[in-house]
Amino acid sequence: MATSGSRNFELDLAEYVEEAFERCGMELRTGYDVRTAKRSMNLLFADWANRGLNQWTIEQTSITLAEGIRDYPCGTLTMTVGASTSFTVGETITGGSSSATAQITSKPSSTSFAITIPSGTFTSGETLTGSSSAATTSLSAAVDFSDVRSTVDILSAVVTRSSTDFEIQRVSRSSYLDIPNKSQTGRPNEFFVDRQITPILRIWPTPENNTDVVKFDRLTRIEDVDSATDTVDIPFRFYPCLTAGLAYYISMKRNPQMMPMLKSVYEEEMQRAMDEDRDRASLRISPSYDYYRA
Repeated sequence: MATSGSRNFELDLAEYVEEAFERCGMELRTGYDVRTAKRSMNLLFADWANRGLNQWTIEQTSITLAEGIRDYPCGTLTMTVGASTSFTVGETITGGSSSATAQITSKPSSTSFAITIPSGTFTSGETLTGSSSAATTSLSAAVDFSDVRSTVDILSAVVTRSSTDFEIQRVSRSSYLDIPNKSQTGRPNEFFVDRQITPILRIWPTPENNTDVVKFDRLTRIEDVDSATDTVDIPFRFYPCLTAGLAYYISMKRNPQMMPMLKSVYEEEMQRAMDEDRDRASLRISPSYDYYRA
């Protein structure tokens, strides 16, 4: 007998929901059943983010630094404008009607700015004015924060200068606060992640040029499920874990008597998935000879 030769088994949302309801001893019957299960699945993904796994959602992001600017978005944040060429990197732009402000960190194209997290909310179509260049342009579309807000955490970072990567160390909120002169300039060697709704990457020393680039690996949110025909943003090895977790979440609402058993299965599947979804880099341990005496 021949094998199938295929490796493309994949479930959509409706199939996960059917399996989860069956594990709860019920049948999927109404459109509301799908709706409530979809809500539970998206909440389940938030729980996974809190557990600190999701290796497949790690993305590397690069941001060109600007002289004198120490706070950057934890992701891609740009403004689409009529023309950007007359503006100066590092200057503050102000919205004519909203009075919102932001600083320009780079100009990726002739019609866009990379910016810091704005103070206030820019309005599509309003006039933008540069603080030092006095240049003006119009904002073509509302600023999209979705990429930055999808960042769960930053795992590691480097600063690239003259094609060489220099590691920068993460510090805590209190350690960053204790830095006496945050305006000191130089090649950055520390960073702090301010985990707001729109997270901010704060680096120190403050950049001394417009050519250094910070590269960081960030853990991002799993994509939402929005309709019954959506496939799910997870790898094959997490299918059992997702199914068990969804069944457990549904049982809370529909069949509480089965919660203990389904929770046990879910936690077992989750532990297996977390154990598998780990970094397999070699670990080398060397003894210290500082206090060795023959």
